Amino acid sequence: MRRMIVRRLLQTLPMLFFVSIVCFILVKAAPGDPVRSFVTPNMHAADIERVRHNLGLDKPAYIQYFIWLKECLTGNFGYSLVNHKPVLGQILERLPATAGLMASAIALAVVLAIPLGLIAGANRNRWVDKLVNLMAYIGISLPLFWLAILLMYFFSIKMHWLPSMGMRTIGVNSALDVIKHGILPCTVLAIGFLTVYVRYIRSSTISQLKEDYVQIQYAFGSTKWIILFRHVMKHVLLPIITLLGMSMGDLVAGAIVTETVFSWPGIGSLGMTAVRGMDYPVIMGITLFSSVLLILGNLLADILYGIVDPRIKTTR
Repeated sequence: MRRMIVRRLLQTLPMLFFVSIVCFILVKAAPGDPVRSFVTPNMHAADIERVRHNLGLDKPAYIQYFIWLKECLTGNFGYSLVNHKPVLGQILERLPATAGLMASAIALAVVLAIPLGLIAGANRNRWVDKLVNLMAYIGISLPLFWLAILLMYFFSIKMHWLPSMGMRTIGVNSALDVIKHGILPCTVLAIGFLTVYVRYIRSSTISQLKEDYVQIQYAFGSTKWIILFRHVMKHVLLPIITLLGMSMGDLVAGAIVTETVFSWPGIGSLGMTAVRGMDYPVIMGITLFSSVLLILGNLLADILYGIVDPRIKTTR
C-alpha cells in the first residue's frame, strides 16, 4: 500500500505539468487582453506598453510560462493581474467556503442515496423503484444553473424562507446564519450527485440480492430489511468509494456554477471573476488546485478500497 501511494504521488508530477501547459495555452489563446483592465480612454500607446511591460506580458508566451513555472516550484503562484494580491493567498482565503460547500453536498448526497438506492433495488420494477428512477432521471436531466435559479425564485423570492445570495448576512455573525445561506447551494450541488449515486446503488443492490449469502441469510430467518441494511449495504458501499474519487472533477465544476449563481464566496466564484478579467495567474492557480484535488480524490479512493477490501490491498 505504501509503495502504491508513493508511486501515485510521483505520477502526479508529470500530470500536473501537462495540465499546466494545456491550461496556459488555452488562456493565452482565449480572446481578450488583461491589460485592458488598466487602460483608461486617455492613455497613450506608450503608457499601455509600459503597463504591459510591468506585468511581464510583453515577453514571448513560452518565457512567461517558464517564469510562472519557476515561481510555482518555490511556492509562489504569482500575483493577480487585477487586484495585485497573491494568488495562493486568495485561494486559501476562499478555500474554507468551497470545502464546506463541497463536503456538505457530498455528505448529503451519500446519506440520501444509500437508503433510496437500496429500497429501489430491493423493490425492482415496483412503484417505489419507478418513483426513485423517475426522480433520478429528472435530476440527471436538470442543468444545475437552472435548478439553482428555480429554487432561488421559489424559496427566496416567493416564500422568503431562505437567503438567496452570499454566505453571511451583513451585521450577523453566527453559525446558524451560515447554515441558512448554505442550504440552497448545498442542495443544488448535492442533487447532481444524488441522482448518479442512487442509480449505481440500485444496480449494485439488484446484483447483490442474487448472491448466495443473501439466500443463506433468508434460510437463517433474517428479515428482508436486516439483510438489506446489514449485509447487502456493506457490499454496495464499495462502488460508492470509487464514485467519490471520480466525482471530484464534477464536484469542482458544479461548485463553480453553484457559487456563481448564489454569489458564494468560494474558489468557484473567484475563478469566474478571473476568467472575466483574463487574470491568468489566478486561472492557472485554480486549475492546478482543481487538478490536485482530483488526483488526491482518486488516490484516496484507492486507499479506502485497500482498507475496505484487503484483497485489493494485497494485490497492490
